[in-house]
Amino acid sequence: MAVVNRIAEYGPDMTAWRQALHRAPELGFECHKTARYLIARLRAFGVDEVHDRIATSGVVALIRGGGPGPVIGLRADMDALPIVEETGVAYASETEGVMHACGHDGHMVMLLGAARYLAETRNFAGTVAIIFQPAEEHGGGAQVMCDEGLMERFGIEHVYALHNAPGIAEGHFLTTRGPIMAAVDTFHIHIKGRGGHAAMPHETADPIMAAVGIAQALQTIVSRNHIATDELVLSVTQIHTGTADNVVPDTAYICGTVRSFDPAVQAMVMRRMEQIVAGQAASFDVMAELDYEKGYPPTVNTADEVALAARAASDVVGDRAVDTASGRQMGAEDFAYMLQARPGAYLFLGQGEGAGLHHPAYDFNDRIAPIGASFFARLVEQAQPL
Repeated sequence: MAVVNRIAEYGPDMTAWRQALHRAPELGFECHKTARYLIARLRAFGVDEVHDRIATSGVVALIRGGGPGPVIGLRADMDALPIVEETGVAYASETEGVMHACGHDGHMVMLLGAARYLAETRNFAGTVAIIFQPAEEHGGGAQVMCDEGLMERFGIEHVYALHNAPGIAEGHFLTTRGPIMAAVDTFHIHIKGRGGHAAMPHETADPIMAAVGIAQALQTIVSRNHIATDELVLSVTQIHTGTADNVVPDTAYICGTVRSFDPAVQAMVMRRMEQIVAGQAASFDVMAELDYEKGYPPTVNTADEVALAARAASDVVGDRAVDTASGRQMGAEDFAYMLQARPGAYLFLGQGEGAGLHHPAYDFNDRIAPIGASFFARLVEQAQPL
C-alpha cells in the first residue's frame, strides 16, 4: 500500500481522535459536542475558514490550494445510533444507549486526517470544502444542508464520500457507476375491523385475517408485478395486533420497507400497494389505510467521478484492491441528496472481519483510517492539480 507517508505519521493522532469521538456519540442533528471537537482540530490544522451550525450542527471547513481552480467537496457523517454498546473496549461510549455503531467516528477521522495534510501541503488548485454532516441515520441531514445552500454557498462543483465496509478485505475499495445504493421508503397500514369474542368470530370483522391477507398479497408485487432482472425489495417488518387469546381485536397495524432504484418501479409499488390494501380490506369487510412515506432517494454515482476516485484509490492501495463494478446494494444513504445536487462518487472501504454495521459489538478498524485519509488527499491532488 502507498499510504501517504505524512498521513501515516498521523496514525497515533488519528486513533486518539477516533477514540475520543467514539466516547461521546450524539444522535441526529444534535451533534454539537462533536462539532466543537471537529472545529478545534480544524482550526489547529490552519484551515482557511470554518463555518458551523449548518443543518443545526454541521460544519464546513475551506482549505485553499496553491492556485486558482474549482471547489471539491469531501463529506463525512457525524451522527451515532440509539444502540447499547457491547464492544467492551476501553474507549466505549459514555452516553447511555448511544454508540457509533456505523463507523461515523472513523469517517470523521479519515476526513480530519485529509484536512490536516491538505492544509499543510496545499499541493492542489482551487479549494477543498471539508463537510461534516449530521443526521445521516435519521433525518436526512444531507438534504437539509443542500436545502440551506451548501453547494451554492461554497461553490462546490463535485463531491465525494467514503463508508467503511465490514466483511470486505481491509484496504479494498468498492464502487460502481450509476446507482450504488437504493431508495428507501417506509409503509404503514392501519386496519380497523370490529372486535368481539374469539368463540364467536362470525360476529366480528377480523383485522388479523385482513393483516395476514395484506401481508401475503404484498409479496406478489415483487414476484408478479415486477421484472425479475431489476432490483426490488419489499419487506413486511412489523405486525401488531391483539391483547388476549379469546378476543378478536378491533385493529391491526402493518409496517415495512421498500427498496428500489428506479422511480418508475417505485411508482408501480405505490400503485399496487394501494390496490392490494383496498381490495383486501373489502374482501375481509374491514377498513384499511395505507400511509406510504418516501425516504432517501437512490445514491447515484456519476461515471467520470467514479473513474477519478478509482484512480486515486488505486494510487493508495493498488489496482487489484479497487473494484469499480461492485454492483448495487439495497441499503440507503442520504449522501444521495448531495449527488442529486452535484456530480460525485460514493465508495466503500473494506475494514476486514468483525461485527457488522449497526451491531452493538461493531467497532471501526483504526488501521484503515490512514488509507481513507490518503484516498481523500490523492483525490484532491489528482482532481485539481496545480
